[in-house]
Amino acid sequence: MSKEQNNIATLTCLYEITKVLALSTDLRDCLKRSMSILAAYVGLKNGTVTIFNPITGQLEIEVAHEMTAEARKRGIYKIGEGITGRVVASGKPMIVPDISTEPMFLNRTRSRRTIHDHITSFLCVPIQQGKNIIGTLSADCKFKSGADFEEEIRLLTILSGLFSQTVTRIQTVNQERDKLLYENLKLKHELSEKYRLDNIISNSSRMQEVLEMIHRVADSNATVLLRGESGTGKTLAAKAIHYNSKRAKKPFIVVNCSALPDTLLESELFGYEKGAFTGAQGVKKGRFEAAEGGTLFLDEIGDLAINLQLKLLNVVQEREFQRLGSTKTRKCNVRLIAATNRDLEEAVANGTFREDFYYRLNVFPIYLPPLRKRPTDVLLLAEHFMHIFNKENNKNVTRLSTSAIDLLMQYHWPGNVRELQNCMERALLICDEGSIKGYHLPPSLQSAGSVSGKNPLSLAAAVENFEKELLIEALKTCHGNQTKAAKYLDSSLRIINYKLNKYNITSRRYKLKKG
Repeated sequence: MSKEQNNIATLTCLYEITKVLALSTDLRDCLKRSMSILAAYVGLKNGTVTIFNPITGQLEIEVAHEMTAEARKRGIYKIGEGITGRVVASGKPMIVPDISTEPMFLNRTRSRRTIHDHITSFLCVPIQQGKNIIGTLSADCKFKSGADFEEEIRLLTILSGLFSQTVTRIQTVNQERDKLLYENLKLKHELSEKYRLDNIISNSSRMQEVLEMIHRVADSNATVLLRGESGTGKTLAAKAIHYNSKRAKKPFIVVNCSALPDTLLESELFGYEKGAFTGAQGVKKGRFEAAEGGTLFLDEIGDLAINLQLKLLNVVQEREFQRLGSTKTRKCNVRLIAATNRDLEEAVANGTFREDFYYRLNVFPIYLPPLRKRPTDVLLLAEHFMHIFNKENNKNVTRLSTSAIDLLMQYHWPGNVRELQNCMERALLICDEGSIKGYHLPPSLQSAGSVSGKNPLSLAAAVENFEKELLIEALKTCHGNQTKAAKYLDSSLRIINYKLNKYNITSRRYKLKKG
């Protein structure tokens, strides 16, 4: 082969290997393919890459062209041992013109056989990553009398640099992938812990019945229909069902049926093929495919259009669907949970909700009671939200004042738990004291019954309420000691006694109990 032909073969070899390295994310696969290209284009046989294992402190064969797995396992070298170990120790290339006469060539893999009419030369170069030698690249070639193997060493050195860059790139990608996988698993674990049934804040008998029903249905594949007013926690219940089921490690996908137009909602649910409609420039998977193996939560199902109800009926019945623009039927393994705050029975009677669809959804209905029907949960939830917003806003509000408790307990909560959460967030943001007072709560909570039957907008009623609150807070702080309370309020004991009698407040209630 002429020098020009050698140059063309070398450039072609480099080009093909560069393509393989640039596109691969699997280190072993791209190195293996590179060794095959090296043998095919420039005749360097038995191409081998060894990588230093920091755990064992030895060099191990990562890939070797046309070498058996058993031979690769034998190819283990200590630093400084054999030709391979010497190259790593010195950081310099080595050439063995005739392996049969070189005692340092160990042939530990036993992959070379002595051939009387053929002398094999061995070339080995270091693979360097920054200042560290991380391995070697070696290959065999036919012995050429008087040859210095300069071109072959140059080619292997170039390739070792490319391999080093590839190792760095793939290691970085793998580290980022592993980090994402770890964070994903950590997040899933946190979600599972967050939505454990014993972590749901409630001690009312009606909510205990709900939790019992969630526990019973969670591990089944039954379709669940969550009923209840807006803000009662239907989404929380849906997540509790999913994360306490055998599908907990699979996706939980939420679709709000009232948030999207009918045409867009259909494509979101079922996906579409390229050209299915104007603007469909590619294939898109729908939410049913995204939720495969997991749970699809259809919120506000009562707002679904009649034509979509029919299409969803087929999915609920058969667990199969078609993408828009496709005739191919796709199977899906998805658990369905639906939720609504509408009166579906009335909607069925009015003809705005299909009766057959209603019965398909209503396999296991769960009714979430409004907050006004579970008054024992109000303070529990208020303190829970206070703790959350304390952490979020780096505050140290420790308790609710008596007046705040009275207002929270007297309010009818039309917005349910969501409204309570918003009220507590607002109160904590404007509170600069150690406890939330009545005046920190929104004006909507200042009902007529909370200010001693007087006009809630009158100055006298507001002053009276404020004085009572200050007195009770002072007595709590001073454990019922009126003298200390007077000092705390920068007032006299006579005035404090007068106010306590006026508002019928008994200081003994706030004294510390002994024992």
